Amino acid sequence: MAQVTSGVTVAEQVKENLMRVRERIALAAERAGRDPAEIVLVGATKSVDVERIRAAIEAGLEHIGENYAQEAWAKYQQIGDAVTWHFIGHLQTNKAKLVVRFCKFVQSLDRLALAEELNKRAEQMGRIVECLVEVNVGGEATKSGVALEEVERLIRQASQFPNIRIVGLMAIPPYLPDPEQVRPFFRKMRELFERLKGLDLPNVEMRYLSMGMSHDFEVAIEEGANMVRIGTAIFGPRPAKGGAGG
Repeated sequence: MAQVTSGVTVAEQVKENLMRVRERIALAAERAGRDPAEIVLVGATKSVDVERIRAAIEAGLEHIGENYAQEAWAKYQQIGDAVTWHFIGHLQTNKAKLVVRFCKFVQSLDRLALAEELNKRAEQMGRIVECLVEVNVGGEATKSGVALEEVERLIRQASQFPNIRIVGLMAIPPYLPDPEQVRPFFRKMRELFERLKGLDLPNVEMRYLSMGMSHDFEVAIEEGANMVRIGTAIFGPRPAKGGAGG
């Protein structure tokens, strides 16, 4: 039975939230002179129940991102391939085998050992996994990701593996109360993205710049993001835990 809050079911609230987020994405894209259709919306579903996820899918959400391999796999058992799955959290090497089974995208590639393991598991399954390199753009000790000056080297190393494809960059900038304060970090990511795109490396196709969450996605889009990871603004508040979507 659908949960009801103040006369509105959970499913109805999720659908309304999603509509509002899409409107905000469209306005941000238009302010930047961009086509809203080029922005990929990934619903960040860490700790979100299947009922809410299904409601968003029914309302047209096509991509979801999960932070924890076991939680993601449990949800995949219920939802299946109705959506495109992204892994957006820190990925332990020993969980790569599980994630490769159902995720098309791994947005948190941050070390050569993980690239090697993803490639090995993808080869065993006859798959190609599309990877985004996670960049620690703020140089924060508490966050995963590659230092800005190490990104190109990791991409060059990872490009040797035939069963993974580097398709972009992902970043979680420092959390600052005013999204405008985050703008310089997004701009720095866009500059790095454009530079790497110009290198024309084999097995590398820089298509996605994944940055921006519920708090700051409009500024991210204005600065060049074409993939945003939004959780709370769609699904409502949840327990605060670290991760790459929100």
